[in-house]
Amino acid sequence: MDLEARAHAEHPEALRLWLRMLTCTQLVEKQVRSRLRERFDTTLPRFDLMAQLERAPDGLRMNELSRRMMVTGGNVTGITDQLVTEGLVERVDVQGDRRAYRVRLTASGRRQFRDMAAQHEAWIVQAFTGLTGRDVTTLHRLLGKVKAQHQSHPASGIPQRDEPSKTTKALTP
Repeated sequence: MDLEARAHAEHPEALRLWLRMLTCTQLVEKQVRSRLRERFDTTLPRFDLMAQLERAPDGLRMNELSRRMMVTGGNVTGITDQLVTEGLVERVDVQGDRRAYRVRLTASGRRQFRDMAAQHEAWIVQAFTGLTGRDVTTLHRLLGKVKAQHQSHPASGIPQRDEPSKTTKALTP
């Protein structure tokens, strides 16, 4: 049973929308994870780390990489160690700081990432083939409004409670 199936007609439309978005995200992500594994023998976290490094040709310090990926330093270190062993990323000393280093893609890592990124893009485009171009544009614009609202007023409209609402309790696994 997916998350959306837990909602019923009596639940607010906004809650049902939220659960549909989560379900769609999970379905697309599951497919991307599977395809990355099958086609490139890699994982989504490795792809995400390489994507961050691709955007920073001079490399990133580990704490910056961790912050950008929104994961712990330990997670980044483990993935980085694997990619270094495979020759896809390298560690470069930071001048003036003996304890720090930057991580950057190697030439081989850049080539492999370009191949993965092209396939990833095609998979995402394919995931939305059931929508017209106009549908995609409209959905993007509407979700942009939600994003802007929460960036300008992060807690707007969200009640502050110690107890979850009846609706939330009913949807909790």
